[in-house]
Amino acid sequence: MLAEYLINIALAPALAVTRAPAPARPISPVGFGIAAAFGLVILGIVVLAVIAIRKLLRDSNDPGDRDWSALNASAENPSAFMAASMQGVIEKLRAQERELARLHRLEQERARESERITEEVTRNMPTGLLLLSAKGAITSANPAAETALGFTGMQYRAYSEVLGADSDLSNMLTACLHEGKTIHRAEVQYIKPNGDVRQLGVTISPIKRAVPNYSRPNTDAPIALATTDIKVIGALCLMSDLTELTDLQRQIRWKENLATLGEMSAGIAHEFKNALATISGYAQMIRHEAPAGDLLENSEKILEQTRALTHVVTEFLRFARPLELSYEAVPVGALIDRVAEEIQEAAPGCIIRAEGDFLEIPCDEALLRQALLNLTRNAAEAVRDRGSAGRVTISGSVQDRLGRPWQRLAVSDNGPGIPDQDLSKIFLPFYTTKSEGTGLGLAVVQKVAMQHGGAIEARNHPDGGAEFVLWLPLRQEAVAQAFAPVATRV
Repeated sequence: MLAEYLINIALAPALAVTRAPAPARPISPVGFGIAAAFGLVILGIVVLAVIAIRKLLRDSNDPGDRDWSALNASAENPSAFMAASMQGVIEKLRAQERELARLHRLEQERARESERITEEVTRNMPTGLLLLSAKGAITSANPAAETALGFTGMQYRAYSEVLGADSDLSNMLTACLHEGKTIHRAEVQYIKPNGDVRQLGVTISPIKRAVPNYSRPNTDAPIALATTDIKVIGALCLMSDLTELTDLQRQIRWKENLATLGEMSAGIAHEFKNALATISGYAQMIRHEAPAGDLLENSEKILEQTRALTHVVTEFLRFARPLELSYEAVPVGALIDRVAEEIQEAAPGCIIRAEGDFLEIPCDEALLRQALLNLTRNAAEAVRDRGSAGRVTISGSVQDRLGRPWQRLAVSDNGPGIPDQDLSKIFLPFYTTKSEGTGLGLAVVQKVAMQHGGAIEARNHPDGGAEFVLWLPLRQEAVAQAFAPVATRV
């Protein structure tokens, strides 16, 4: 149909010549010949155009049979060349589109794979990680952080709500978010919701972003970039649980100090005991020979003071010399009943009771009895002023620490508690707040606990009273390290 339409257009001048009304005067033979020749030329051009168009349409219906990029420019077929060039450009664009789609899919796969690797690394890293927003919301927390802090499901919660508004860790995060402060390798004490005290090593870094600050001098002037502000948009907190490492370091220092103290003091204490024995002997001779009066009273005072000094020296030597443990399977429940009965007789005014679970543990019964007597006696003395309202409770339970079972023995009272300024010093030798105390009772308890591979902890309760927790392993052969004493306020 298109070809016929073009032929009609091309033959229209010739047909017009042949169909024109007869002129008033006849046409000469020369004019007729020129008109016929012109019509034949037009007809030839139209035929060539029709052939080229048909060929073009036939080739366009089967583009895969020809290599459009291989066509050369031809003056004889300009229409075919233009169509081939356009078709080649279209094919190249389609090929580039397919290549771009393939590269886009590869980039998306790489991004997803990178995200999966990052997520797996974050989940399995031993260091706790907290990511906070500028408003203080926890946007991400890995399992190590949940274990160290004792919380699960911290995401989208405020850090002050999870960690406590007044905790040391919260104060550090606040300084980082509000002041842009970076904190390197700080150590903080953190109390878990279950009361467990942990020593955390933390590194906190602010997350900053440059924000352009635009200005316009007047309404007619264009907006221009004046300065660039650096704003804190979040914080990154890395934390490690250093509790066991800190306890081991304390234990090593304590043993080193104890060894040095024992070496230095053994000889001095021996000389003290010899001198005291001599003084006591002369005082006894004076007491037997002196008549009633001041001389007799003075000899009695000398004997009293020598006995007190002898007791101090004996306790000190017991503390300083290495303990020789005699392990045996000791039923802790029966031992605690005997200790409670003995202290009850010495302090009839208070009520002493035992509760909980007590198992057999391998230990030196005499040394463990001494440690429990010291703890229970101190608790009974702490509630002496409360009269019949005084309560001392010895509770037991079996718990896991570091993947091992431990016997937990807690001696608590409802007395006034331990003063904050004394809480960190109560396990030091010769430190005491009692007028008649030697300051070695708790130091001996600490030594007994550590010689058994255990630990001793002291804490105050919010509602009053103190609690001493003695940890002893149920299997001595499984103990790789011991714990140092810990004193905290709950």
